[in-house]
Amino acid sequence: MKQLAAIVTLLVLTASTAHADNCNKSREYLLGGLAGDLTMPPQAYEGLFKVCTATATMPNVKDVYILKDGGIAVIPKQDTVAATAATLSRFCDANPRATLRFISAKELVLTKSTSGIVQMSSGSATSCKKIKGLT
Repeated sequence: MKQLAAIVTLLVLTASTAHADNCNKSREYLLGGLAGDLTMPPQAYEGLFKVCTATATMPNVKDVYILKDGGIAVIPKQDTVAATAATLSRFCDANPRATLRFISAKELVLTKSTSGIVQMSSGSATSCKKIKGLT
């Protein structure tokens, strides 16, 4: 029984680490100067990294990235209205001043690399500040 618990724990940690890997890749891409001029100071991207890694552990999140404009991009496991709403609600409860952008399957086909995703705009996404009425 202890072996089973250890295996399950290892699998959960490995899954979270795999998602967080793209948080790390996008942070390195941004802070390494590969994205051109940044729209925010480097410390802000370090803060977004923490938001990104926490978002990676959410149930409907298949993959997650930091966007150059300061948003967080998510590739959902399930692209349904209910699943998206639940993810957005959970994200905004945890990060009331952040912006979550969902990447559609069509966009994912067109943008296959970390660099392409990082350059995406979160401008079309409604910010959590607006959703929560903080603006």
